[in-house]
Amino acid sequence: MLLGIAAVILWSTVATAFKLSLQVMTPTQLLAWAGLTSMLVLAGFVTAERRWLEVADTLRDRPLYYLCMGALNPCFYYLILLRAYDLLPAQQAQAINYTWALTLSLLAVPLLKQRLTVRDGLALLIGYFGAVVIATRGNLLALQFDSGLGVSLALGSTVLWALYWILNTRSSASGAVSLFLCFALGTPLVWLVLALQGEVALPGLQGLAGAVYVGLFEMGVTFMLWLLALRRAEHVSRIGNLIFLAPFLSLFLISKFLGETIVPATWIGLVLIIFGVVLQQRGRAPEVATAS
Repeated sequence: MLLGIAAVILWSTVATAFKLSLQVMTPTQLLAWAGLTSMLVLAGFVTAERRWLEVADTLRDRPLYYLCMGALNPCFYYLILLRAYDLLPAQQAQAINYTWALTLSLLAVPLLKQRLTVRDGLALLIGYFGAVVIATRGNLLALQFDSGLGVSLALGSTVLWALYWILNTRSSASGAVSLFLCFALGTPLVWLVLALQGEVALPGLQGLAGAVYVGLFEMGVTFMLWLLALRRAEHVSRIGNLIFLAPFLSLFLISKFLGETIVPATWIGLVLIIFGVVLQQRGRAPEVATAS
């Protein structure tokens, strides 16, 4: 429980870190330096667990698979998510991002041959209605967004995140090895995009500090804390339920450190999204949970 609570607290700070860092960096710059930090951290975990032989064997057996996984996460997923954060208020981007669990059930239909139940359908309606409430600030009839592109990107990022986790079920490697390979192969792709955009430069102190923080506590250390919490848990579902605290803690930090006024529509929409996710998961076997 302590490991899980620590992970949730750290994850709840990330939306604020995204916005503060994006004040002085582009999304690609932030991801490039954060990805490099995370790759080094994950290499440390692989070393501590003495899994370098497993890394070599896994990469030799399935190089194309892990290249594709690395392209999904961290490359394309975070490029799209960070661009959404760049365009939207943090409260909107982070809340909409939590619909990824609903997107997961939709993608599971064609990719995993699962069927949508009536409960799934109701959960999807409630959850995505919550996303519309957030995106429109409660002005449903006008359907006016702070950034239509930002909302589209935030929702699009959930497709990539859900797709990553569906494809991740086909990996037999340990969590640390699989995640390290994704970042080891995906981070160079981000730097390639950075070079093509002509944005390669040493960031200032605020930008570098923000990127290192994101690399540590969004992608690296926190994910390993979460995996350790799940491994040691007597009841995985209790640990999984902790993740629902993160968006509410995140809104408090967004208000405190970014100065955003959290509008009532954000609270209402977030409650609807979380309710939809909980309704969908009720009665199902516990699965590995994560956040962004």
